[in-house]
Amino acid sequence: MTTVRFHLTSALSATELMEILTDFSSARPDAWPSIDADHFEVHAIGDDWAEVTEGTASAWERARYDWDVERRRVVVTTRDSKVFGPGGGWTFQLTPEDDGTTRIDVELTREPEGAKRKLLAALLPLVAPSSLRKSFSRPLQAA
Repeated sequence: MTTVRFHLTSALSATELMEILTDFSSARPDAWPSIDADHFEVHAIGDDWAEVTEGTASAWERARYDWDVERRRVVVTTRDSKVFGPGGGWTFQLTPEDDGTTRIDVELTREPEGAKRKLLAALLPLVAPSSLRKSFSRPLQAA
């Protein structure tokens, strides 16, 4: 299993960030640069969960999102992924800071099968943190 951890700081409140992370409306592809409208589908949604496919033609993922507003936590379980296959996922933990900002701790895990997927996953700790920070900074208004 490969794990990548990093954090961001946002000027938004934890409540606002939860709304962004769990907004599965048709506006989601506009907010997230890594999602295009052709590869975004909500399969099912509940009060504190959603199952969606999102991404691009080259890198889509079907995942289940579960969130806990009180704990300010979103857990994403990867059901399938074009690049890595099933397994792993994301965790977003939001922590309000004394200065009014919110710390966003992000953890990405991958559990690939097959030599090619394992090799790609092994490279994640080297390339993922900076590219993911950049990808997340716009929708989460983070630095």
